[in-house]
Parts: sequence; C-alpha cells; structure tokens
Amino acid sequence: MSEMPLQNRVTPFGEIVALEGRGLLMGNRGILHDDSKRIVHYAKLRRWIACRLEFKGIRRVVMTPHRYTELFFLDEATAFGAGHRPCAECRREDYRRFCAAWTGRFGEPSGADAIDLQLHGDRLIRPRTKRTYAADIADLPDGAFIADDGAAWLVRGDALLAWSQQGYNTRRKRPPHREVEVLTPRSAVAVLSAGYRADIHPSAG
Repeated sequence: MSEMPLQNRVTPFGEIVALEGRGLLMGNRGILHDDSKRIVHYAKLRRWIACRLEFKGIRRVVMTPHRYTELFFLDEATAFGAGHRPCAECRREDYRRFCAAWTGRFGEPSGADAIDLQLHGDRLIRPRTKRTYAADIADLPDGAFIADDGAAWLVRGDALLAWSQQGYNTRRKRPPHREVEVLTPRSAVAVLSAGYRADIHPSAG
C-alpha cells in the first residue's frame, strides 16, 4: 500500500494541503509540522519564500523534526498567488529581477525586509485568512490568480486556466471586462504588471 502524501503542497489560496507530487518550486514559512509530520501551524515567519528544488547538492529529509517545513508549489505563479516571493539565496537572479520590478513599480527601497512587510499585509487579513481584493480582469497581468466558482484560475493572455494539483487542465476565454476576486496579493500583482515574468507549469501550454 502506498503512503499517503504529506500535507505540504500549497494552493493559490495559500492553503497547505496533502496532494501527490511536488511541483516546480519548494519554499517555507518556518517550522509548521510536529514530530509526526503533521501540519500544526499555518505560518511561523513573515518571510515566505519560494526556492529551487535543488541547490548546491544539498539534500534534505522532508519534515525533519525541528527543521523548517518544506512546502511545494506547482509553479512560481502559484507561489505568488499564495503570497511567497523568490528566495534571495538559491534564486538570486530571480530575486534581483523581483526587486527591480518592485522598485520600478513603487519607487521605494526593495530590500527583503520591506518587501516581506508589504507582502505580509497584502496576503492575510488575519492568521489563516487570505486577503483578496476586487479588480477588473482587464487590468490583471499574466501570472495573476483569480477565484471563481470555488476554484483558482490563472490569467494568461486571452485565457483563464484552472489550477489543479497536476497542472492546468481546463481552459476558458478571458472576458474583456469583469470584476473578479484576485487571489495574488496586490504588491505581487504590481510586480507582475511591472514586467516580472513568473514561471508557469508546462501544462499551461
């Protein structure tokens, strides 16, 4: 009998769920699991990052007791939707691109502390409660997520793509105008609008 998947996949809603597979990126929010590999916290840090799956040959045992909880994302757009940003160590070039887009959009210092403080306010209303906002879908950049019919949809060109654990398996036409509920935090949407291109799972086509 195969083992049940660990609760370490993150959805665009920011939820930590038990799903098969790992996706394209790993990240963390601190130590969220107990000694039995059960998730007992939603987040322990303000610094939510998204990392490479492999870096300098470092090997980790997932959910080692008293070590940070390895979280996994389908792709970078999913990580942004949940409220994470590129790691400054293992994804240095992506982090620099993110900072440059941030500065270009906000005209303010783009150090990690300032970015994390803004993202934290934009992604949560209170612990475990995601902050969303209304916007015209025409104003959203590629890589942003919206919520519709209880599902997360990726904005990509003239299409909307439904998120799933395996990838994007449903496509529908993006309306020219419509007020929608945006899942991706405002500041991350601003970075995407400023030209940062988030990596998207190959299933998007």
